[in-house]
Amino acid sequence: MRAIILLAAILFSFAANGENELNWPFDQAENVAAITTKQVVEASFPILMVVHYEDDDSWAFTCGTTNKSEDLMIVGMSEIVSLDSTLYSIADLPPGWSAVRESVGSEWVRTKDE
Repeated sequence: MRAIILLAAILFSFAANGENELNWPFDQAENVAAITTKQVVEASFPILMVVHYEDDDSWAFTCGTTNKSEDLMIVGMSEIVSLDSTLYSIADLPPGWSAVRESVGSEWVRTKDE
């Protein structure tokens, strides 16, 4: 009986994780590190700039108000998206591209990085 319960728990866990991966639109997993700023996380500044780096496929989600290294934070991809669900609209941003907008709700302007 214990073996059946253990097997069921393993299968449920696998199914739940697989379902999340199928619905997650970004090319990096939900638990992968992303760059942001203290202003975004601690002061609720809006995310107005997104960079999808070409060299390692990593992501940065910033407010555009600071470039100081002491303001940078590392968070999980799912954490940053939980702060602003409109980020799902740029999940298809290719590596080597950036997107900026004037305010939350305004259209993202995408550009290929040089």
